[in-house]
Amino acid sequence: MLEDEKENRSKRKSGTLDRFEPGCELGAIEDRGEREQRLDSLPTEQKEFAEESTCFADLCQYFAQQKMDIPPSIVERVGSVSKLPESDRIHAMKDINRELMEYLNDVGQDPGIRQ
Repeated sequence: MLEDEKENRSKRKSGTLDRFEPGCELGAIEDRGEREQRLDSLPTEQKEFAEESTCFADLCQYFAQQKMDIPPSIVERVGSVSKLPESDRIHAMKDINRELMEYLNDVGQDPGIRQ
């Protein structure tokens, strides 16, 4: 009896997570046209949040490719975005993206050789 319960739980979990696989309802969308079409179908506020989240994901991908760590203060802020009221989430993500861009700019500035 215990084995059946474990098996049912694992099926439910994998079934729920399958929605995030490429090509599924919540999976990554590689085709830019399809992505834009889905974004356009969202209400304005959700669309704006999705765009900011996409920008954040692109920045994270860049950091990973450059083998750079995202500053811990920004990681903490991203973790708290879901606790904010919906109206404040877009503003928070815009601020986070701006800070990441500023951080990249600061880190990327080579002071050169000083004599």
